[in-house]
This record gives sequence, C-alpha cells and structure tokens, in this order.
Amino acid sequence: MGTITLVRHGQANSSAKDEDGYDRLSPLGWQQAEWLGDWFRDQEENFDLVLSGSLRRQRETSTAIGFNTPEIDPRLNEMDYFNLAAALREVHGVPMPEGDGFIHHMEHVLEAWHRAEIAGNETYESFESRVNGVLELATQPGKNVLCVTSGGVIGMVLRHLLDLNPRRIAHVLAPIRNSSIHRIHVSPAGAILAGFNSVPHLEAVDRRYAQTFF
Repeated sequence: MGTITLVRHGQANSSAKDEDGYDRLSPLGWQQAEWLGDWFRDQEENFDLVLSGSLRRQRETSTAIGFNTPEIDPRLNEMDYFNLAAALREVHGVPMPEGDGFIHHMEHVLEAWHRAEIAGNETYESFESRVNGVLELATQPGKNVLCVTSGGVIGMVLRHLLDLNPRRIAHVLAPIRNSSIHRIHVSPAGAILAGFNSVPHLEAVDRRYAQTFF
C-alpha cells in the first residue's frame, strides 16, 4: 500500500492584503515547519518522492522541513483567493470579512466560482483539473509521496475523494491548520482518506500556541 502525505505550508504573512504580500513564511511559520521536519525524522518517515508547489511559502516550508530540492509542481499552488474575493465584491457586493465571518465568505466565493459567476487567474474547472492531475501523479502503489501545498488544494483533494460540494469544501477548509498533515492510503481500491488535519509536532503543551489557521 502506498501513502500520500499532504502538508499545508506554515503560517504565512497573514496581515497581507494581496497574494504577493502574503506569499512568505512568518517566523512562526518557519518554526512550525522545522518542528514538523523533526517529527518526520523522529518517526523515521521516508518519502520516495517529495513534491512542492512553486509558491514561495510552499518552497520555504519544504526547506524548513528539511527538503531543499523537492520536485516543483505548480499544480500544487493555491487557488487565487485574493482575486476571487475581489471579483465576489465586484459582482455580488460581498466584502472581505473579518474574524468569524470568513467561513461564510469562503462559501460564497466557492459557490460563485463553481457557477462561473466570478473568476480569478483560472476557472474553477481548471483548478479542479490540475489538482486532480497532481493527485493522480502522487497515487503510486507501494510508494510514499509527500506533497507540500496549501489549504485550497487539500480541500479540492477531499472533494475528489469524498464527493464534496463547494459549500462543504469551505467547511473542510476552515479548520485546516498551518503545517498540518493529511494522509491518503493508496490501496487496490484506489485512494482512500486515512487522516485529516493532524499536528502531532504541535501537540505538546508548550507548543499549542503555534497551532494557527492563518
């Protein structure tokens, strides 16, 4: 049986107002990823293939974990949420929220994007297609594959595995923590979800402060 391990990047620049400003790890994000690398080594986890998206925060996470030369695959890049949010505001008058309103905002964005009422740098169908493509690449019987990616990609993988609608994808995305681990078993029946949103490297009492969502 093979395994796909999806890792969300460490905390990025969460105070940013655009994608370029967001796309770098915070000091805490570097620490989260370094602790994750220590945990992988303590568990003696070995990967036959390490993939990373091309975004800076994803590549920095790979480096902090301990993989300086992952295979770069832009299909693991995040959805274009800042531009999608701007399009939603323009088309439907829904502003970017603050605090607890974010999950409802994600519902609006994903549903409108799915209906092709808004678009960022790509269509919903294009995003879904590229994520499914990299999932197919990572589904290798008998191999252990690590993918360093982002929350939206993880949500779309779960859509593929669990047949989620856009609203439910938003509900899956909301609790995904920075540097979290998500496991997929590659069985004779295909890819099967085996673990979601675990942070064993951040569970010690003195590290709980480092469990972040954005």
